Amino acid sequence: MRAIVIGAGIVGFDVAKLLSQADHDVVVVDKDADALLHVREKLDVMTVQGNGTSTTILEEAGIRNARILVAVTAIDEVNIIACMLGDRLGVETTIARVRSDELTATDNVLNASDFGIDMIIHPEESAAAEVVRLIRRASATDVLMLADDRLHLVGLRLDPECSAIGRTLQDLVMEQPAVKFRVMAIARGIRTILPDGNERLRKNDQVFVLARPKNIPTVLSMLGKSEKRLENIMILGGSDIGAKVALMLSEEKTKRVKLIESDRARAEILAEKLGSCMVIHGDGSDIDLLVSEGLSDMDAFVAVTADEESNLVTCLLAKHLQVKKTVALLSNGGYIPISQSIGLDAAVNTKLAVSREVMRFLRGKHVKSVATIHGLDAEVLEIEAETRSPITKDILMNQDLPGGTLIAAVLKGKETEIATGLTQIEAGDRAYVFVLPSVISQVEKLFAH
Repeated sequence: MRAIVIGAGIVGFDVAKLLSQADHDVVVVDKDADALLHVREKLDVMTVQGNGTSTTILEEAGIRNARILVAVTAIDEVNIIACMLGDRLGVETTIARVRSDELTATDNVLNASDFGIDMIIHPEESAAAEVVRLIRRASATDVLMLADDRLHLVGLRLDPECSAIGRTLQDLVMEQPAVKFRVMAIARGIRTILPDGNERLRKNDQVFVLARPKNIPTVLSMLGKSEKRLENIMILGGSDIGAKVALMLSEEKTKRVKLIESDRARAEILAEKLGSCMVIHGDGSDIDLLVSEGLSDMDAFVAVTADEESNLVTCLLAKHLQVKKTVALLSNGGYIPISQSIGLDAAVNTKLAVSREVMRFLRGKHVKSVATIHGLDAEVLEIEAETRSPITKDILMNQDLPGGTLIAAVLKGKETEIATGLTQIEAGDRAYVFVLPSVISQVEKLFAH
């Protein structure tokens, strides 16, 4: 399959890498020769230098033979026009990264389909929502909603004094037989483990647990965590992400939000827009300013400026001042393992929203969504069982599942079920499957007829 990626920046590079790893014929288009050189040196893809809104350039990239076009430049208008041209030239699927809400608001005259866009992705909006989830679930390093929010996948890092260390997962299940949960994955160093019941927990393991929201507090307690309320929150950076986080959090009556923005004009705009949030104009890299504004009294500190190094450093300062929860925006995926190793609580990454949507289109039609998690070398597939598919032939304990596969839960109509060996998947059911990249194609075949 030929795929065209418009934009050779960080997000475009990531998307091109993803498509290339899936053995697709990838062409990256960008005006920046240096950016394209970097792509060619690192990836096995073709490049075309030029404007993605030019029909001539798109023809040179092989647009008439392309099945998917992903436009992820930093300019909304370029992405929209590129997708519109792709649609007119017969591309089956077009995906645009768009920061503005103009095409998704319900009261707008024009919408995405009017421009031939199949999917609009708002990475900043997704990142903001993730930050808010992490603030609300104070003990978590990661929070992922599944099955229309009926199931939560929560990442937790085990503290050295955690009583669960050294115990098997089967021991934990036996301790709370009435609580339905599953440990779906363990990140141990650079390894991703999809565990069975005999796996023993170790110090510093990052454990990913699936449970219904009402059972999460019990699971947290089992793993040595408590549900702390974070009420005083400081946000560094008044970008779209920072503004959205501030707006969502300040709507909760129990939360007091303070936002620091270095640009005076932007700070004034945000002060009018975010009524109940205190907006301060000041240099976020000024440590004295942060301290004088009460950083040490905060329950949570969120750094979402465009300067990733500044986000890391200020979060480290916050941890030094005993702030309970720190969240940093890190667009460079290479910083995420570093952030965890030096003590930061959580990181968000705008690239993941784009990657998830592209992956969903790459999978078969029965794959409804794909999720990835920081630091975890596994995908979470939401996959529908087709009529007469192999997975429907017997209960799970009698299935010959490939190694590196764990079926987490099953959505049967409006009912969700944490999967066990006795679970029977039927045609039309949707399963949430943790799967290592090497066996994804085998798992897809199990759900296809």
